[in-house]
Amino acid sequence: MTKAAYLSLGSNVGDRLENLRSAIAALQNLGKISTVSSIYETEPVEYTDQSWFLNCAVQLETELSPHQLMQEILRIEHGMGRVRSQPKGPRTIDIDILLFGDEQVDRGGLTIPHAAMHQRRFVLEPLAEIAPDALHPVLRKTVSQLKEKLHSDQSVRRLTEQ
Repeated sequence: MTKAAYLSLGSNVGDRLENLRSAIAALQNLGKISTVSSIYETEPVEYTDQSWFLNCAVQLETELSPHQLMQEILRIEHGMGRVRSQPKGPRTIDIDILLFGDEQVDRGGLTIPHAAMHQRRFVLEPLAEIAPDALHPVLRKTVSQLKEKLHSDQSVRRLTEQ
């Protein structure tokens, strides 16, 4: 059965835009990409002594389970040179599963919906562009409602249109 997975992609090392494009191309092997947001430039959060990110959100229609999808995402990140040497540190590519249908998962190192998505403007801006009415199954709020409630001074600016 096909499910809609919403993913957040980010890059702040190397050719950031090409990294996003390459990751999106690789994700197409995992299902059908039905929507891609605009590209946003965002300031780093938590570990701030690093370059700014380019971020986007993607809707992927997939028949994979959440854990299968996560394993494939980790394979893509590794293949693109992702090194996890510092938490929240610089990275060629970061792909997070934000929502997976209305599923809730918290096992095997995987948490869906993403535990911090409602606190991150760099996630909610692009996601609200492609899925404003998607419902957070735990908080019972739409992505648009979460974005409106967010009290964050994080800088996020749209660079490209869809």
